[in-house]
Amino acid sequence: MSKICQITGKKAITGNNVSHSKRRTKRRFNVNLFQRKFYWVEQDTWVTLNVSAAGLRTINKMGLDAAIKQAAEKGYLTEIKTLDF
Repeated sequence: MSKICQITGKKAITGNNVSHSKRRTKRRFNVNLFQRKFYWVEQDTWVTLNVSAAGLRTINKMGLDAAIKQAAEKGYLTEIKTLDF
């Protein structure tokens, strides 16, 4: 699984390490990514999402259902793992 947030679409970007002598070497800025299980009340099921810290704040602010619908409209959400207990 690639390092992409399924809610916000954030992904790793590249940049430079700059030394004291101003030499530049390539590096990656990775996303602060977590794999979390959420209970989706509208569907009555558990879902597993790869979300960034910003994605967690978005879910807390908007709610899970609204955040998933918005991510699906923008094309960030490719698949959802559902868990039935």
